[in-house]
Amino acid sequence: MRVGVLALQGDFREHLATLESCGVEAIPVKTLSELHSVDALVLPGGESTTIAKLARSFGLFDEISTLIRGGLPTYGSCAGMILLANTITAAIEGQEVFGGLDINVRRNAFGRQVDSFEADMDFQGIDNGPVRAVFIRAPWVESVGAGVEVLASVEFGGESHPVAVRQGSLLATSFHPEISGDDRVHRFFLENVCK
Repeated sequence: MRVGVLALQGDFREHLATLESCGVEAIPVKTLSELHSVDALVLPGGESTTIAKLARSFGLFDEISTLIRGGLPTYGSCAGMILLANTITAAIEGQEVFGGLDINVRRNAFGRQVDSFEADMDFQGIDNGPVRAVFIRAPWVESVGAGVEVLASVEFGGESHPVAVRQGSLLATSFHPEISGDDRVHRFFLENVCK
């Protein structure tokens, strides 16, 4: 299996390293030919509006949207979750998304950079203890459609908020497993979503 990581902005290098540790071929994606050569795609954390604008500039935006809607297995972390969401609360005016995931997300839901935090959480489908989640200016899921499965939630401000969801060939987390040293979320994507 060859997995592409959209390598326009954000922490794509960390995703590439984590995927390689899982034993798959991982390549950075910056061109249409690279995009068309992969069996699955990862949308990294970073700045969602910048990634979308760069995808437009590189001539990738429409094709990524088409491939996602056509069933290309895709995993988005943090900004990647925002880019996969069909709707966004607190979006920047004119913000574009690839869409495909029937969720509404809230940008920067947990606060500013200084409010970043880590938490251990249960993740449905992942065994051997809790997953360490790193939240950096992260979104959370405000609402999900009927076909969306919530895989993990976190308590914040006295309420529980979904932070990992799956819908068919799409997986999204509002946290960054690629920087936690735990590759189980990536393995879940490869073993359960991509197959």
